[in-house]
Amino acid sequence: MTAQQPFRLIRKFDEVELRHYPDYVLLQVEVEGDFMRAGNVAFGPLISYISGANATGTKFAMTAPVIQESTAEKAHLVSFVLPEGVSVTEVPVPRNSKVSTVAVAAHDAAVLPFSGSWNAARFERKGAELMTAVLTAGLQVQGNHYFARFDPPWKPGFLKHNEALVHVVQTGSN
Repeated sequence: MTAQQPFRLIRKFDEVELRHYPDYVLLQVEVEGDFMRAGNVAFGPLISYISGANATGTKFAMTAPVIQESTAEKAHLVSFVLPEGVSVTEVPVPRNSKVSTVAVAAHDAAVLPFSGSWNAARFERKGAELMTAVLTAGLQVQGNHYFARFDPPWKPGFLKHNEALVHVVQTGSN
């Protein structure tokens, strides 16, 4: 079974979970074009990196989720989360210049879990639902909402687990 990114549940409101994520490291590829195609285009360089296509030939276990954030209408960041405990100081340099590594500091995030198949309209609808719930709860958003996919494309849609997320200002409960 694929390891999942760790977090601590702070509280729930409506269908939204407020979570605390410890420090982690992302591998990212920026892709121009269609939202749904972006995940497919970025997957190759990312899977190659964790399979050893890096300066030291180090292999990393695949973790869930795969994260995707739209940074412009036709630009998307697709990210793999490196396994728990991996420090940015020990991450080898990618061989592929399209892959970058990013250290993400501990933070709180509001999360709307949902099931079903993937499509851009559904992700955007869930992102809008999340943002409405977060603002209604009086939380302050930091940055754009983004999406997490936990399952492979061949898994039947009704069994897939997905999430819409957004960073929020620290709640003081860490």
